[in-house]
Amino acid sequence: MNHKNKIDMNTITIEGQLRTAFGKSATRQLRSQELVPGVIYGGAQEVNFSAPAAAFKKLVYTPNFQFCEVKLDGKSYRTILKDLQFDKVNDELIHVDLLELVEDKKVIANIPIKFVGNAKGVKDGGKFISKMKSLKVKTFPKYLKEQIEVNVDSLELNGNVRVEDVNVPNYEILNSPRIPIASVTLTRQLKQEEATAAPAATAAAAPAAAPAAKK
Repeated sequence: MNHKNKIDMNTITIEGQLRTAFGKSATRQLRSQELVPGVIYGGAQEVNFSAPAAAFKKLVYTPNFQFCEVKLDGKSYRTILKDLQFDKVNDELIHVDLLELVEDKKVIANIPIKFVGNAKGVKDGGKFISKMKSLKVKTFPKYLKEQIEVNVDSLELNGNVRVEDVNVPNYEILNSPRIPIASVTLTRQLKQEEATAAPAATAAAAPAAAPAAKK
């Protein structure tokens, strides 16, 4: 597998301000100015900040896993996305939780899966179905990468690749081991071919059995 280090990963930069006022009225005022409140966890202390809603777009509205460098009052925090909150009515982003990366402290992250290879079952006429888009892992920041590659060359018809089949050095995978992450199923055409083949095989076998009934 290709292991990407921190230099190779894409980084989004967000410039914001430390929050000094809290409470519902202060939060409403921030949002009226199109600012989104956020918290950075994981470091020596929690950091409360706000930044323009537009600055979060490249971090939030993407399936990619990437770093986020937050610049606040002359200090920079290297983070990853932890959680998001959206308004239930208009679906606008209303809060962001980030996780500061500390080199000697393990973090939990959801890393996208990239399927590579050509499943044997697909070559035999089946349909490849992806069942999971990412894996939840625990690791040190230096081992974080944009995606986890899963080879599916040996995946056969009616077969599954499960979480337990994925082995990535330096990663503890937290998802349940037996959950399927991909499978190859019979297509409708293959099912029809099997259905018509079965009666034909039965009919072919019947004449051979008939003489035995005569005495």
